[in-house]
Amino acid sequence: MRLNADMKSSDDDAMMSIGEIARRFGLPTHVLRHWESMGLLTPARVRADRRRYDRDHLYRVAVILRAKEAGFSLADIREMIATGDPEARRDILRRRHADLTRRVAQARSSLHMIECALSCDHEDFTGCAHFQRTLAEKIGV
Repeated sequence: MRLNADMKSSDDDAMMSIGEIARRFGLPTHVLRHWESMGLLTPARVRADRRRYDRDHLYRVAVILRAKEAGFSLADIREMIATGDPEARRDILRRRHADLTRRVAQARSSLHMIECALSCDHEDFTGCAHFQRTLAEKIGV
């Protein structure tokens, strides 16, 4: 009977390298290293000080990415992760909620302007009175 020294244990099977987790999320590895330097990720270290990530890290990366999409700064994300105070987390969420609500309203207004221009029957929509009314609020008229 031979012992295969290259075999991984079941614990290792659940662990991923920095390259594997980066590919899974479509990120360059330096992003994960940066997040680690900011205290957002704490991968395990194994042979030769190599980073290893488990299933919990997958969720953490997903939270970071979703929070960034919502406009959270990395400092806000770190604060939210680091605090053990649920009310402090809610305060951070409230700040981001107000900002995201404003950004969504701006995006809707921009989408309305584009839809108006695309549906305009005029040869040049910039001369259309209806299109110009969609811009009136922006220029304060």
